[in-house]
Amino acid sequence: MRANYRVADVINIHKNNLDKWCANSWKSRTLHAIRKCRTIALGGHIDKCDCCNKLHLSYNSCRNRHCPTCQGHKREQWIEKRSEELLNIPYYHVVFTLPHELNELYLYEPKLVYSTLFETAWQTLQGFAENPAYLGARTGMIALLHTWGQNLQLHPHLHCIVPAGGVQENGEWKMSKNKGNFLFPVKEISQVFRAKFVANLRKKKKDIPQILYDSLFQKNWVVYAKKAFVKPKYVIEYLGRYSHKVAISNHRILGIHNKSNTVTFNLKNYKKGGRKETLTLSQKEFIRRFTLHILPKGFTRIRHYGILSGTWKKKHLKALQEKLGGQKGVNKETKTVDNQSKHLQCPSCKKGTLHTILIFTKIRPPPAYLLRQIKNQKQQKKINKRISND
Repeated sequence: MRANYRVADVINIHKNNLDKWCANSWKSRTLHAIRKCRTIALGGHIDKCDCCNKLHLSYNSCRNRHCPTCQGHKREQWIEKRSEELLNIPYYHVVFTLPHELNELYLYEPKLVYSTLFETAWQTLQGFAENPAYLGARTGMIALLHTWGQNLQLHPHLHCIVPAGGVQENGEWKMSKNKGNFLFPVKEISQVFRAKFVANLRKKKKDIPQILYDSLFQKNWVVYAKKAFVKPKYVIEYLGRYSHKVAISNHRILGIHNKSNTVTFNLKNYKKGGRKETLTLSQKEFIRRFTLHILPKGFTRIRHYGILSGTWKKKHLKALQEKLGGQKGVNKETKTVDNQSKHLQCPSCKKGTLHTILIFTKIRPPPAYLLRQIKNQKQQKKINKRISND
């Protein structure tokens, strides 16, 4: 279902101010890409159905990873790949969150903080997994970085998927000792995570004042650990919700008010048990908060570690899947054909196949007679709908 309002609509209103409001050119370029997404500014193509002969106009997407409109297709592709790599075992969901005392450092050194978060989360889990008292095997992790809370303020945290066990030195699989209730003791993970994060930060940046470190140790850092997913298929459903999320989806925006220059969107208040609420911000503040979550150029926000890393999977994954009962992946050939046919199928008659008859750019837009033909089709569709309703 198409959203009534888009993040791009808010950005478009203030397109002339973006360069002034953004901290660097990378962020302003990202906002400009989002506002142009699926408009004539990026060009497009006209397709014709070989059955009903109807024309279909499509504008190109910006393909920016921060764009709320462009993530659906990427998410499906990513989930498809992960489904082929699943082991026939339970998986845990672990969340590593950083305290708000680091907010100022995020603003000036986002790459430093986010890299340290990834590094420390893996060091913590790896340390517990290799300890014979907890597991005594090599484990793995898929980590996804989110930097936002429901109100669009900074809230950096990692969503991690961790298998319930690991590979021993002899190549045999060893299951987790805790029967699916938890991976490792949460309190101990939290304390080790805090100590390791501060130690890693000290090594990387020497000029951070001691008062910040003191404030970090005064807080209890909480690592959230959920019970294991019983079946691998549930992991895929979970990954789909988190893999290619952006700071706010278009569907959460309830209204854009030009008279008051405000934006209203819904959110869940987790301090009140996830109760649904609405929040109204000035359009400038909405854009400012949105830009907080534009990642540094080239920064990888989904990372794979240990036995879930690309290098390890290439060498050992198939053999391990067979040992654990054989995780049957998706048939690539069939899936590709299905995706292609779905993409090329005519949305009007659902029988014919679409064929591109014209590719256009902003400089050379489509001929006026083709646009009139498409407009007449839409008007005719509305008339037919009214007649059928009557």
